Parts: sequence; structure tokens; C-alpha cells
Amino acid sequence: MSLHPTRRLAATLFMSLDGVVESPEKWSFPFWNPEIGNFKLKETQETDALLLGRVTYEGFAASWPGRKDAEGFADKFNRMPKYVASRTLKTLEWNNSHLIKGDVAAGVAKLKQEPGQDIVIHGSPTLIRSLMHHDLIDEFRLLVYPITLGRGKRLFDESTQANLKLVESKSYATGVVKLVYHRADNAPNAPAGVPGYK
Repeated sequence: MSLHPTRRLAATLFMSLDGVVESPEKWSFPFWNPEIGNFKLKETQETDALLLGRVTYEGFAASWPGRKDAEGFADKFNRMPKYVASRTLKTLEWNNSHLIKGDVAAGVAKLKQEPGQDIVIHGSPTLIRSLMHHDLIDEFRLLVYPITLGRGKRLFDESTQANLKLVESKSYATGVVKLVYHRADNAPNAPAGVPGYK
């Protein structure tokens, strides 16, 4: 929607091998290690704002405000602006939270015009898919876990089409693989009419 955004919008998710991104707190912890922790800390340090759907926002708002850690992750997470896409929430209790009213895609495009560091979406697959239709997601950061869950919300569904370019991959000792994708608008063999990511 915006031809000249000044900020990058990145989607970051924990994902099972069969594509499930729902409730990672129930299955991701056995695979956690310091390397993954360092990646998430660096990501948060380079983030200026969070963009969240209702379900993810409510989960985060219930668990993050009371947290502390030596690295300052929780302090940064709690302090930075949170922008929430929801048609049902009326009040937001978590510190520095703001409701995006009206057209969410237009609101996000406006946020990308503002100066600053990355805007990052945690979880929120429905929101991510809606923004993909407007070519607003610049980067996907996926931590793929060596586990299949069989059921649960997935990041991509039958309505999702995108042509992506792998720009980074890294495997961790616990079997988790980090995959970072950008849009690949001009990639060879891109299906006609499919939005790309470069």
C-alpha cells in the first residue's frame, strides 16, 4: 500500500514441522537453548513496536507485565508501543498499547511510514495473512521445531499465496531451524498474480 515505507514489518513465529503456530508455549520450551534466546533478545533490541492480533495480545498482556530478566528483554517488551488489530477489544490494559481503528491495512501502512526500527508481529496468523494480501509483510522469521502436532492454527492456509526468497537459515543444537524469508517479486517461475516478497 505504501511505495516508500521507512520501517520494516517482520512476522516472527514459532512453527511446528507441519506448520502449526498455535500455543507455542505448550510445545516449544523443551527445544529452547541459549542460541535461540540470543536470537530473540537481538530481535527485540532491534524492534521499535509490536503489532498484534487480539488473541496474541490478550495472551501477552496476561503474562508479560510482571516479568523481569537480567538481559532487559521483558523491560523492552513491556515498554515499547503495542499496536493491536481487533474489532472487539474496547480498552487495552497493557502499558503503551494502542488500538488500530478502522482499516487495519491502512493503519499499518501508516505506521511503516513513521521513522524508527522494525515493527514486529508475534504470532497472530490471521492478521499476518490479511496483511500479506496488501504486500505489507517485509520479512518472515520462522523458528521451525522438530515436532508435528497434527492440529492447530497454521500460519498459511488455502487462501495464502506468496513467492518468497530464503535469505538466512541456521540450525540449532536442539533441532530447531531458523528460516528468514523476504519477498521475491521478481523470482523466476513466480505464479501469475501471486504477491511476492523481496
